[in-house]
Amino acid sequence: MDAVTAHIRDSRLRVGDTLPGEGHFAGELGVSRAVMREAFGALAALRMIDVGNGRKPRVAAIDGSVFAASLDHGVSTAQISVADVWDVRRTIELRTIALAAENRTDAQAAAIHALVDRMADEVDDHSPTDHDIALHTLIAEASGNPLFVAIVRSFEPLMQVAVPEAWKTRTTEEQRHSIIVNHRALADAISARDPQAALDAMTGHFDASVGALLKDR
Repeated sequence: MDAVTAHIRDSRLRVGDTLPGEGHFAGELGVSRAVMREAFGALAALRMIDVGNGRKPRVAAIDGSVFAASLDHGVSTAQISVADVWDVRRTIELRTIALAAENRTDAQAAAIHALVDRMADEVDDHSPTDHDIALHTLIAEASGNPLFVAIVRSFEPLMQVAVPEAWKTRTTEEQRHSIIVNHRALADAISARDPQAALDAMTGHFDASVGALLKDR
């Protein structure tokens, strides 16, 4: 595994670039192909390379899935709490939205507004889980920092559980529509390129969504 990652680094390979196959590394290192198959499999599980039948391995893109699995394991084994995760998420997303307000493109601002509009259209039908997750990913992308995108995506498995649970507490039409108001404030601040308004809107969003959870941690 170290030899493969060293090859990627020393050869200055980038996402999508091909790697030599198992046979090449087996010959270079004096090990069996079975050993290299295990190494390739472990690197694929870590999302460092992509492997598939009938094609050469390629350098993989980071996607947050490995960290997501680690977070899920940490929560399920009581090493960390959901409140711990949400506290970290709040800190990160305050930074991402401030950067998004500074760095977003016109297309990104329009996409964020369009997603909030879809949330508003469907607010009375079901929990906006998928739209909520997509919105926070779009904000992270608009920040211009790809590491924030990977980190925000790592929270998705927990959001798949937390957002519907939070939505169950919104029993009235006024409560449900207040969430849309919060999300629209996020979109408006990003469109206006106003980092302070964006920070205020995200703070209000978290206070409304998980404020009680963080207060009791």
